[in-house]
Amino acid sequence: MSNESDKIKHSRRLHQEEAAIKKQVKIAKTNGLTNKDIKEPHRLAKHHAMNCGDPKCVMCSNPRRTWNELTMQEKRLFQEMEIVRGRHSNGLIKQED
Repeated sequence: MSNESDKIKHSRRLHQEEAAIKKQVKIAKTNGLTNKDIKEPHRLAKHHAMNCGDPKCVMCSNPRRTWNELTMQEKRLFQEMEIVRGRHSNGLIKQED
């Protein structure tokens, strides 16, 4: 039932997951996190090493709740709405026909 392309896709998924886990373990080691995170590396498969999960944490919380300010995406959106520019998204000036 399985052909060669299915096997390749499966092995690629496994490799990507292992690579992501290795990256998160490396981040955890460089930032001096607990040994529990490093002893259970597959815990980091879907969660980032620096995310503690506490919504009141300064690093993990929403900036609107913590400091009553806009996120970077919202600042960029409102900045671009105020100024009308004749440019494409890549920064080049539009040429009128």
